[in-house]
Amino acid sequence: MQGRFITFEGPEGAGKSTQLGLLGEWMKRGGLPVRTTREPGGTALGAGIREILLAPQGGEVSPLAELFLYEADRAQHIQEVIRPALAAGEHVLCDRFFDSTTAYQAYGRGLPAELVEELNARATGGLVPDLTILLDISPSEGLRRARGGVSGDRLEGEGMEFHERVWRGFSEISRNEPGRFRLISAGTVEEVHARILEAVTKEFGWTGESFKARTQP
Repeated sequence: MQGRFITFEGPEGAGKSTQLGLLGEWMKRGGLPVRTTREPGGTALGAGIREILLAPQGGEVSPLAELFLYEADRAQHIQEVIRPALAAGEHVLCDRFFDSTTAYQAYGRGLPAELVEELNARATGGLVPDLTILLDISPSEGLRRARGGVSGDRLEGEGMEFHERVWRGFSEISRNEPGRFRLISAGTVEEVHARILEAVTKEFGWTGESFKARTQP
């Protein structure tokens, strides 16, 4: 059986990595085969690209160069990790995917949406997530959490207007694809995790916690 592909999206500091890890552990405890990964950086090649993209730098990275780097990471990630795992019946949880590229590079940087969408499609070979979890948090609160009183990585160091454009992008993308997106409201770690469990169990028929998880055909 083909695995399910679930992506986690949201602004800086939304808690994507934390919530992805909690869902992955819940799935493992229930006996569901699961692979967790991230973009950028889900492969050896991607790890080098991630360092280039996120490390604070003296000079600016052009928006177009930034877009190509993200797509190069994605093309390798799809071929090396995501498609093989799904074909083997593993469920893949990915921290960021092409929706982040659309939100950050089209809405945030102002690159043409048509260009971003075309390159997304080419890098993924048409692969679309079965479900996308969008964590709802204001850009200001997210940045406060992400930075923790320091300047943060290169993207976290962008101004508030940039991050507000990115969040507006995520909001519009999710409204345009309500069948794929589940907007998860903010709360404690435990509250958000419970809302995500409700979303995935309703979508895929998974059950778990005190008994072996299963998925409907």
